[in-house]
Amino acid sequence: MIRMNVSADRKAVDGILLAAGSSTRLGQPKQLLNFGGKPLVRHVAEVALASRLRELIVVVGNQASLVSDALAGLAVRIVENPDFLQGQSTSLRAGVAALPADLAAAMVLLVDQPFVDAELINRLIAHYECTGALIVAPEHAGQRGNPVLFDASLLAELRLVTGDVGARDVIRRHRDALMTVSLDDARAFLDVDTWEDYERLPSPGA
Repeated sequence: MIRMNVSADRKAVDGILLAAGSSTRLGQPKQLLNFGGKPLVRHVAEVALASRLRELIVVVGNQASLVSDALAGLAVRIVENPDFLQGQSTSLRAGVAALPADLAAAMVLLVDQPFVDAELINRLIAHYECTGALIVAPEHAGQRGNPVLFDASLLAELRLVTGDVGARDVIRRHRDALMTVSLDDARAFLDVDTWEDYERLPSPGA
């Protein structure tokens, strides 16, 4: 299903939520961890749906059925990546391949960053609209983070990414076309790679 929440005079930006990983360092699917009383993947998807993103594609792989069930009732489009064990690039390619042809840009979101909020997503979209930058990302104290917005002109390159580093090579090749949105703190960059990371997460709303 398509969630239309971008006015006609604005550029359409769709989201790709990468939620297919095997979470080997954590020891269990991070997508299904409890966060604020709901699975982490559902929390992140709800945040994205509250933003100006026109449509949200969720790429699933590890525990695909359970992750899909966790998204029940949400206006998202689920794409399964059977090759998720071969690295994050396979999920990125699957998500990009599912994008419609009429979009202006795509934003790549990660399932393990629960403090990325709709305001940040909207700021990235607005910065893209104002500047026309090919790539827009958040930044704090010189550190670049996620999510990252890519102009549609870069989608052909994103379809060719390989390995487990996602879109880093594409960003590196076009670093002169990258613009950042400055954040006051690094809270949005908090992620979950290990159980210790999960235990250190602040409570939602804290």
